[in-house]
Amino acid sequence: MKKSVTIIILILIAIIFGGSLYYLYQKNAEDPVVYKTEQASTKTIVKKTVATGSIVPKEEVLIKPNISGIIDEIFVEAGDIIKRGDLIAKVKVVPNVSSLTSAKNNITASRTQVETARLGLENQRKIYTRQKELFEKGVISANAFDTAQITFDQAQQRYNQEKVNLTGAQQNYDIVKTGTTRGLGASANTEIRATVSGMVLDVPVKTGNQVIEANNFNDGTTIATLADVDKMIFEGKVDESEVGKIKENLPLEITVGAIENKKFDAILDYIAPKGVIENGAIQFEIKGTLNKKDTTFIRAGLSANASIILARADSVMALKEALIQFDPKTQAPFVEVESGDQQFERKNLELGISDGIFVEILKGITKDDKIKIWNQVKPGTFNN
Repeated sequence: MKKSVTIIILILIAIIFGGSLYYLYQKNAEDPVVYKTEQASTKTIVKKTVATGSIVPKEEVLIKPNISGIIDEIFVEAGDIIKRGDLIAKVKVVPNVSSLTSAKNNITASRTQVETARLGLENQRKIYTRQKELFEKGVISANAFDTAQITFDQAQQRYNQEKVNLTGAQQNYDIVKTGTTRGLGASANTEIRATVSGMVLDVPVKTGNQVIEANNFNDGTTIATLADVDKMIFEGKVDESEVGKIKENLPLEITVGAIENKKFDAILDYIAPKGVIENGAIQFEIKGTLNKKDTTFIRAGLSANASIILARADSVMALKEALIQFDPKTQAPFVEVESGDQQFERKNLELGISDGIFVEILKGITKDDKIKIWNQVKPGTFNN
């Protein structure tokens, strides 16, 4: 029994030993790793960050009525190109009963004052006429006659002023009742006209809507929004981690989602001094003025992305970042350059700007050097 166990153990040892020898043989029979190489190339490297936002007009003008009432008629619609002074809408005034009664009472009071002033003037005219006859006969002195004349002139002036007040009261009544009056031209009317030239972006009211004039307690109802669509800007936001890298007057490349294969140049001319919290992150508003060199029509409000160019190097020697190695102690960049058949030597580098894929090589290698691909993927690594 003991002899059989011993034989079995010896057989197992022999099998294990033989398997080990076979494994070592197979390992030594494998082909050695052959490293491929690449060379540096000439490229234009652009370092940039991206901001999301939209295209909006540089200036939007809100057209508001100068009198409250109801929209009687609208003469424009969104998309129309109009000039300054063009008719936009007409407002029908619905008089306020209290204001109308007050204005009517003012007319009655003004008429009473005019009549009183007229009677006073007639009385002073009679006195002035008598005093004049007496002065011509030498009965009264020149001082007495001058006093009578001054009193008559004052009565005449008072009468004229009361007539003006009556006219003003009548005009005020007309404005309260109809929204317009004769003699004031365009300063008090129901016609709403464009104050600037441009495109009508929006007409938020419809015929029959009630509108309110702008005053100290209300911004007033917007009848139309106008803007010059040839002067557009990009308006977006950048994260706080990126805002420290940008500054005014940096160039932008704008891509509009709705316009394919088209880029627009712009200049960054505004960075908000204060950030706002959005979705848990602090965002800073930026604006850039578009420099349109063609007739491409960009609709207001289209979403867009702005590539903010932080640095740019044209036609420089560049290398893939994946080929760069870093010293584990000093973190100094280096590459391995082929010095013979599958033999490589280390060369330290001085790097410039990077776009995340390629990096500018300032010093360390030449374009003829063959750089070792040290992290190449072995065939079949990702096969399922």
